[in-house]
Amino acid sequence: MSGPDISVVICVYTEDRWEDILAAVSSVRAQSYPALETLLVVDHNEALLDRLTKEYKEATGVRVLANAGPRGLSAGRNTGIAASYGEVIAFLDDDAVAEHAWLRHFAAGYADPHVMAVGGRTEPIWASGRRPAWFPEEFDWVVGCTYRGLPRGRVKVRNVLGGNASFRRTAFDFAGGFASGIGRDGDRLPLGCEETELCIRLTRARPDAVLLIDDRAVIHHRVPGAREHFRYFRTRTYAEGLSKALVARSVGAGKGLESERRYTTRVLPAGVARGLRDAVLARPGGAGRAGAIVAGVLTAAGGYVVGSVRARRGGVAYSVAGVDREAGEGEAGVEGGIR
Repeated sequence: MSGPDISVVICVYTEDRWEDILAAVSSVRAQSYPALETLLVVDHNEALLDRLTKEYKEATGVRVLANAGPRGLSAGRNTGIAASYGEVIAFLDDDAVAEHAWLRHFAAGYADPHVMAVGGRTEPIWASGRRPAWFPEEFDWVVGCTYRGLPRGRVKVRNVLGGNASFRRTAFDFAGGFASGIGRDGDRLPLGCEETELCIRLTRARPDAVLLIDDRAVIHHRVPGAREHFRYFRTRTYAEGLSKALVARSVGAGKGLESERRYTTRVLPAGVARGLRDAVLARPGGAGRAGAIVAGVLTAAGGYVVGSVRARRGGVAYSVAGVDREAGEGEAGVEGGIR
């Protein structure tokens, strides 16, 4: 199968995920559509950088490099983009493994020259061995996975999900890189939405750009035990509200909340109804799932309100970085933001 050369970027930050990192790299090296290269970008952790450099010293097609920007996932991704050689850059979480045909499905999407991004489906691997009975599938994004309500098949979307995604290199020429200060950047709160902001910025720069999700491009994402508890659920939904406020400030509430309106007015009410039905039928977790959906909406809304107030007051700045291969990472713009 002919298609674009694909570089895979895996951002890593802790030795606690050592076995997961090795498994992620192995899954890329086993692809039926071979990657041009795999780049491991280490986020300001010298011990991990040294260890990985030794581990892959003799490995063909694997490069280990340090995050050249500020601490955080966005700068790490931008470092990988700038250092890569592929026509397409794919991103895989460091605690996930890709199925054998993952890159093959990504590559197929780029047969259309208007396609600027292709994402896939992310399935959870629960540390306890099974989904908690109270945890609603509508909120699987809390643990970085594909959630109920996303369209099935290969379809056009507003944005791809960052842990299982790919972009045509030229997308970053049009839109710049991932914005620092929106997503995970070493802060205590598990923020997100950096890929949402980038995708909206991209389609503004290129109105003819097509973004796809192909649910055949599957990865399996490990969910630690600590993330199976309601405390993490509440913290993550609140942080999502904070992030969405910053995205709305960056790209406008119309685009920034376009998909969320459908999600909150159609997908979530249906989820509450299913939970209540299961509770009436004495099925395990029904009431808990309905309650978690309501709680998730309320905490996300609270985060959004707080984030909007902070943004209007000109909180902490965020920046959009360039990803030029020659110059490396540089600032393309600065706006008011939140941390």
